[in-house]
Amino acid sequence: MLRWIAIALVALIGFAAPAAASPVLLISIDGLRPGDVLDAPARGLKVPNLRRFLSEGTYADGVRGVLPTVTYPSHTTLITGASPARHGIFSNTTFDPLQVNFGGWYWFASDIKVPTLWQAASTAGLTVANVHWPVSVGAQGITWNLPQIWRSGHDDDAKMLAALATPGLIPELEAATGETYAQGIVEDIAGDENRARFAVALIRRHHPGFATVYLTALDQQQHLDGPDTPPAHAVLERIDTAVGKVIAAELAVHPDAVIAVVSDHGFAPIARETNLFRAFVDAGLITLGPDGKVKSWDAMPWPSGGSAAVVLVRPNDVALVAKVGALLAALKADPANGIADIADTSAIKAMNGNPQASFFVNMVPGTSAGGFGDQAAGLTAVPHNKGTHGWFPASPLMRSTFLIMGPGIPKHHSLGEIDMRSIAPTLARIMHAKLGGAELSALGF
Repeated sequence: MLRWIAIALVALIGFAAPAAASPVLLISIDGLRPGDVLDAPARGLKVPNLRRFLSEGTYADGVRGVLPTVTYPSHTTLITGASPARHGIFSNTTFDPLQVNFGGWYWFASDIKVPTLWQAASTAGLTVANVHWPVSVGAQGITWNLPQIWRSGHDDDAKMLAALATPGLIPELEAATGETYAQGIVEDIAGDENRARFAVALIRRHHPGFATVYLTALDQQQHLDGPDTPPAHAVLERIDTAVGKVIAAELAVHPDAVIAVVSDHGFAPIARETNLFRAFVDAGLITLGPDGKVKSWDAMPWPSGGSAAVVLVRPNDVALVAKVGALLAALKADPANGIADIADTSAIKAMNGNPQASFFVNMVPGTSAGGFGDQAAGLTAVPHNKGTHGWFPASPLMRSTFLIMGPGIPKHHSLGEIDMRSIAPTLARIMHAKLGGAELSALGF
């Protein structure tokens, strides 16, 4: 009788964590769509290492992400279990209306406002390694850290990274691999394969109890050529090979490891770009100086691919809110501008999005929000890229990936669609770690 009560309790609260904490390897493939694994044969994709999870583990049919569905907010949710409204990473780039930060991104983990899996694993007594995970510079809890950061692509970037990584780690791994560690600005497949080799060397030499590894080339290729294109497929197949090598290294040192593969967002083709900066300049909400740079502003777009936040210099100014709201409504009324939805503060709050934004504009499929540098081309234009992401998380095209296998993980098991916020607490439970700040419970397998 007690046995059946225990089984019932497990069913109510989620899967039963292993009696002993399992080592965990978490690999992220930026922009990996669920169908690229689930429907790989039909798409002509050869990804045996990723397909292995379908037979040997558990997987989601899709992962519903956060607002906006871009890399840095999503990866912070994956490592915290919290939404952007709580974890504090609101976009890829920081808000920089006067353009003084030279396109700076949210590189620094000090901007994360809630505990991370790195901290939770370390507190639970595990050693922790990281290779290139977003928002990891200076992250607490990481024993061996190769954080992601770049500035210009100049050789000084390598010196900066060496200074910010765990002291001595880059020279150690360069000696072990016989190659130079890729600069952060390098996002092509050669960069991914390089970082995978460094991850293999790090795992073999240090046996971390929790490791995070981030691969970015699929995202870059899909931006350039769009999803479901031969170049994107070729890159994914090479990533699959690299992932297989990292998994093999992990299982060689930790045969009892649980391995998870995630992604941050889906992807969709684009053929049109709408530039809110142009509209705001024309409406007098942004004033440019003689040098073409922002001199002053009352309202500023904060674009993120398929959507854009709008921040007001005086968010409590009723007249300013009304003026911006009317402008956005007028833009939306013209189908040529490709605006699908305009969220106000209450709608943004309901989506756990950026609390600094007074509005959030969602584009129609096939249309992206342009950047400041393109506003001179006019309100609408042909985009430089052929694919992007960033639309509101309700879009099925923005579903991301979750695959997991190892001791205690059911085989051939589909979870259906899950919420991205449930992944971090699931991994924390496997490691017998306590993750404060997670908004959802661990997944039930």
